Amino acid sequence: MRYVRVELPDGPRWGVVRGEDVLTLANAPYEGIEYDGGSLPLADCKLLAPCEPTKIVCVGKNYADHAREMGAEPPGFPVLFLKAPNTLNRPEGAVHGPAFVQRLDYEGELAVVIRRRAKDVKAKDFADYVLGYTCLNDVTARDVQRHDGQWTRGKSMDGFCPVGPWVTDEADPSGLKVETRLNGKPVQTGNTADFITAVPELVEFITASMTLEPGDVIATGTPAGIGPMVPGDTVEVDIEGIGVLVNHVI
Repeated sequence: MRYVRVELPDGPRWGVVRGEDVLTLANAPYEGIEYDGGSLPLADCKLLAPCEPTKIVCVGKNYADHAREMGAEPPGFPVLFLKAPNTLNRPEGAVHGPAFVQRLDYEGELAVVIRRRAKDVKAKDFADYVLGYTCLNDVTARDVQRHDGQWTRGKSMDGFCPVGPWVTDEADPSGLKVETRLNGKPVQTGNTADFITAVPELVEFITASMTLEPGDVIATGTPAGIGPMVPGDTVEVDIEGIGVLVNHVI
């Protein structure tokens, strides 16, 4: 299934994409699939981020080539950081850095959305806790990150985490092509087969330290090729078997 959140006059609504339509749900999909009888043309829907996280757990330097382009050797364990919920942004949403930001970067990534409370999960059981997979752009104020010497402020400005267009449970996270395009030109190309730490082991590692709640997101890391965006740019994160997340820099 492909799960979406859409904006309706009476508020956000979850739905399932069926062909060219969205069949609306009575509840979030991690509460059980219950259709409410509504149907909307997908083309007419304003899509929202297909998740409602209490936290976004990000993995730094999970591709060896990206670690090296950042001037570091690949780490021997997952390097975790958090993006705050205020960063959540929707498909086709605007990305904007405050005036003091001098360099705003894209980072295309595969994201994992959690479907039930997860604590001390073993890698072999990870799929029992996953709603599905989606595209994510880990927008980063690179100059702020370097100035601060740690990542919180540079990663957690408003709107710095576009997610979408939907969550699908039909993708295998072990070998997906990940491509980021800037104004139509490919700037990042990777494959999740090249993760230093694969998704099952990431779920085990993260839940050994913190409880993940339904709707929480794991951002699995970005391949080499990060670079700056400027106002007027369009950024696409395209992941095989999932879809394309499009956002606009203003």
